[in-house]
Amino acid sequence: MSIEARLQELNITLPELNDDAMSYALGVVSEKTVILSGQTPRVNGEQRYTGILGTPSINIEEAQDAARICIINLLGALKVLVGDLNQVERIVKINGYVASTNNFTEHSKVINAASMLLNDIFGEVRKHARVAIGLASLPGGAPVEIEMIVELKG
Repeated sequence: MSIEARLQELNITLPELNDDAMSYALGVVSEKTVILSGQTPRVNGEQRYTGILGTPSINIEEAQDAARICIINLLGALKVLVGDLNQVERIVKINGYVASTNNFTEHSKVINAASMLLNDIFGEVRKHARVAIGLASLPGGAPVEIEMIVELKG
């Protein structure tokens, strides 16, 4: 099954992103490697979720949804860069950043939602490497930011 067909099956619509207003690129393609800039849970240009885990401002379920939105945004950026998601050989690694208090310890539970979505889309046969890190704050008050490295076919 093509990746586009799989996205339709999962009811996922990728955003149309561009980097015209940014001082950095959505990502960089170097031969068969794509390094994608971090994405936050922005939907239609607005931060869908804000807050810091470990405070009442956001709960784990909301942060997990934010992580899934980050992945959808990353795939939108990837599509802009390579044109066709069927060119993806594998997701190599994601770096997941979670805005949290110093006593919050469930970063991996938040970023698991991103990993699970990638596995649903691309299959679990070739799982990706990953890191989940807690930080004091993220851009725009986002609770989650994720960056991704992708290997292309050929």
